[in-house]
Amino acid sequence: MRSRTGVVPTHDTVADGAGLANDALVLKVRVIPRASSNEIVGFDGETLKVRLTAPPVEGKANRALVKLLAKTLGVRKSGVEIVSGHSGRLKMVRLEGTDRDAPLRQICQLREKR
Repeated sequence: MRSRTGVVPTHDTVADGAGLANDALVLKVRVIPRASSNEIVGFDGETLKVRLTAPPVEGKANRALVKLLAKTLGVRKSGVEIVSGHSGRLKMVRLEGTDRDAPLRQICQLREKR
């Protein structure tokens, strides 16, 4: 999968905008609420784009984001934490309890299947 810039996302390209903290992967995520389906769109530069059907009120979109990332990337919901951006579309999300490169490989595989 290639981003708009033509760069294949790897752990290093994501780490430039996010990084690692205590064996956890921190991703920059842009949420698109009120979409027609819940899906991980892919990378736009260093930012992971995610579409959610939930509206951005009362934390519904945040809960939907945690649930989607946990299910898609094979981690527990308790291993997905929104570190910043609780009330905005741009968020920093920490993933714990997984091999740090595994989520990136899974996201790339999802995009190649389409």
